[in-house]
Amino acid sequence: MLRRTARLLLGLVMTMAFTLGGAVVTAGTAQADDCYTWTRTLRPGATGNDVVQLQIRVAGYPGYNSVLAIDGSYGPATTAAVKRFQAAYGLAADGIAGPATQAKIYALQDSDCTPAHFTYPELNKCNSTWAGGKVAAGTARANALSSMWKLEALRHALGDQSIRVTSGFRSVSCNAAVGGASNSRHMYGDAVDLGSGPHSLCTIAKQARYHGFNGILGPGYPGHNDHIHVNQGPSHYWSAPSCGI
Repeated sequence: MLRRTARLLLGLVMTMAFTLGGAVVTAGTAQADDCYTWTRTLRPGATGNDVVQLQIRVAGYPGYNSVLAIDGSYGPATTAAVKRFQAAYGLAADGIAGPATQAKIYALQDSDCTPAHFTYPELNKCNSTWAGGKVAAGTARANALSSMWKLEALRHALGDQSIRVTSGFRSVSCNAAVGGASNSRHMYGDAVDLGSGPHSLCTIAKQARYHGFNGILGPGYPGHNDHIHVNQGPSHYWSAPSCGI
């Protein structure tokens, strides 16, 4: 808690400094916690792993019915996603990921690279190893990380009120035990089930359309009247008839 508070204060101070023209750090050298530190300002045309790291964190801002490719290339779609992220947090929406934008991301993430309001254990109630699914353990864990950043964007869009995760990664055996579909995306680590809470299921489903999920299932779809299922699978399929989706 203290570490997160310190990061939030650091992000606020750095953002204010850049807004006021201060010189706390030089462009591209803002420091993060133990997770990841960018060493340059990223802008359209940039390529590399540092762009990949940025894309993972802004993947929840692709726009309606869109998915941001995590390809390490800072093209128009990444620029647009960065602009939406910046606007969502009150930053200058120029589409350039400079120190102020990087500082905001640092303030939002924990030292294991997960966003502030979601954790690996929350996305994996099956086991602690991420093994036994349809993909390698590391891939399942990486897929879950991407999902968490999209959920963070969804949460922020819903007024920064909590979102209740009811299921995430499942091994093949865990999936069978709960009666999951034989081709369930949960076994790939890129699917999450969400329960009602501060927001109705339909409110969650409708907002999820803006945050990079290829799959959305909810009330009115067989077996989904008590939760919203979102996934990053390769096929686009939305169905929540009771919500008008």
